[in-house]
Amino acid sequence: MSNKRRMAGVTLVELIVAIVIVGVALAGLVAAYNRASVASADPVITRQMLAIAESMMEEVMLKPYDGGDGAVGATRAQYDEIGDYANYSAQAVTDADGQPIAGLGRYTVSVTVGPLSAALPGVDANDARRIDVTVAHGAERLTLSGWRTRP
Repeated sequence: MSNKRRMAGVTLVELIVAIVIVGVALAGLVAAYNRASVASADPVITRQMLAIAESMMEEVMLKPYDGGDGAVGATRAQYDEIGDYANYSAQAVTDADGQPIAGLGRYTVSVTVGPLSAALPGVDANDARRIDVTVAHGAERLTLSGWRTRP
């Protein structure tokens, strides 16, 4: 038996293996982080488009089903029934009085109100309308659909 003690520590081979393992793990994390950062702007635009569509849908749904004077007002504030929105073509996002909303200049919104494309159970087709609100930002489009029945 020898009285020599083995020195504690790591060998050069163990150190290289550890560096390779840590390097592979970090490369995977950097790739995942890079992918997440590239796509991070898309959810913001999508959320903004959804907020615009929900706001416009709520505005349309709060109007009476029918019974207006038959004339379409100059601004949305003068619309008195959901049929007035029937051909609200792609326009810049504005408030009900037609004033542009700051920060939303790159978005457009359009509304179509028409007959049902499929029957609703227990509802006469003449007593229901389909409302589609489409918001666009560049090439991206988001459409929100709703149904309104005669009370």
